[in-house]
Amino acid sequence: MKEYDLIVVGTGAGNIVLEAALAKGLKCAQIEKGKFGGTCLTRGCIPTKVLVTAADFIREAQKIERIGIAPFEKPRIDWEKLSHRVWAKIDESKELEQFYMNEKNLDVYKGCGYFTGEKSMKVALASGGVSEEITAKVIVLAVGGRTKIPNIEGLEEVGYLTSENLFGKDYPKSVFHRLIIIGGGPIGTEFAHVFSAAGSKVTIIQHNVRLLPKEDVQVSEKLLENIREFGIGVELNQDTISVRREGEDKVLLIRDIATGEEKEIRADEILVAPGIVSNADLLHLERTKVTVDRRGYIETNEFLETNAEGIYALGDCNGKAPFRHKANYEADILSHNLYLRTEENDWRFAEYDLVPAVTYTYPQVGHVGMTKEQAEAAGYTVSVGLHHYSQTSKGYSLGMMEGEVDDGFVKVIVEKKSGKILGAHVIGEQASILFQPFLNLMNAGKHLLRAIHPEIGSEQTKVLRAKKYVRNLEPNVISTINETMVPHPALSEVAMWTQYYVDYKE
Repeated sequence: MKEYDLIVVGTGAGNIVLEAALAKGLKCAQIEKGKFGGTCLTRGCIPTKVLVTAADFIREAQKIERIGIAPFEKPRIDWEKLSHRVWAKIDESKELEQFYMNEKNLDVYKGCGYFTGEKSMKVALASGGVSEEITAKVIVLAVGGRTKIPNIEGLEEVGYLTSENLFGKDYPKSVFHRLIIIGGGPIGTEFAHVFSAAGSKVTIIQHNVRLLPKEDVQVSEKLLENIREFGIGVELNQDTISVRREGEDKVLLIRDIATGEEKEIRADEILVAPGIVSNADLLHLERTKVTVDRRGYIETNEFLETNAEGIYALGDCNGKAPFRHKANYEADILSHNLYLRTEENDWRFAEYDLVPAVTYTYPQVGHVGMTKEQAEAAGYTVSVGLHHYSQTSKGYSLGMMEGEVDDGFVKVIVEKKSGKILGAHVIGEQASILFQPFLNLMNAGKHLLRAIHPEIGSEQTKVLRAKKYVRNLEPNVISTINETMVPHPALSEVAMWTQYYVDYKE
């Protein structure tokens, strides 16, 4: 059996931990079953935002007359040119793969890794065959997730798109004439924005009674109003019953959950985007002490530990939040605690109540923290502030007018007695940037270690819990920015990531 100091399964955020170990001269192994770079680079936040940005400009052009610009020829998306930009970015995964292939002290295994014992693994190699058995002092599982496929009669026979095959072998050569999107969460609504702006007639089918159900109710309602204004069809509170093919059409039968009324919708293609499931099922975790929850996500504590000593999990596979910035945050914590920590009492731990979320629709939607309803359910007496874009000079300059459908707002939830910020919610232009100041303020200060999955914990974790360990993030120190999440990919990264270029330690 070949032994390593570290094995990392996955090449997304797990690379952060890998690079920290390599910098210390440790012997490492890396396992990847697909393209290098993880979901974000190859089929997630980065290629979708290339598409979204083009769609945003189309929407901007549709309303610029009201700010004093004379009419001009209606712009359109050049799908071929835009697609070239998308694939130029995705293809950076090849450079990333080559970079790691050339690293000293690193063995790269291309294939699907799985456990053969409590802390031993093999890799079903993409080139054929199976690797030798390997083990390590530390194993980091960063295997990500994949699209959850709903059980709809006829779906497999008719065929469908997901974010995986859309950014793969089934990438469309041209824009669809008609597109059905199953799922009204972040992925579904972003794709609806993209293809609608590109000229497709898009219909969203949503099982929930509202779009983006994890968002503030007012934000969700405002988004629905906006996207319907752009001609996107939205069917809420619907069960998807069956799919069949009629000639060139794919025909989806839906049923209203409240009334039982059935309706058929026709399209050229169906995009399935109801959410994700963990890839943990590929690992054969039943051969280890690692536990998963009822949804199949790996159970981890505040130090990213699993039930198995020396095995950690981060990113989409642990089910905490399906965002790259959350995965990066976890990887930074793990890197610090395992390889970068220089002081005995300097431990980082994960908290998930301040994970920012952004949906890149038009308008953008973003939030951090609790909604009013969540805060009240948690026992807070709250005060709510709401401010519209049109009430500011810049908002007016952008063409926002009071009462118009696109007049966005910022909404802040505070504890009435103390003024403590509990949540911030934004819908409107550059929402992804506007709530970052709230996030920075909310994250600064003293953080008391709170146990996540108390049954999971190494001896060191038990000691830190018992002593009620506190980490202080001073509000005027740049290192605090390093421990504050920033939505990815948002322009606020330009400001927040400046920290990496500052030499502030003696």
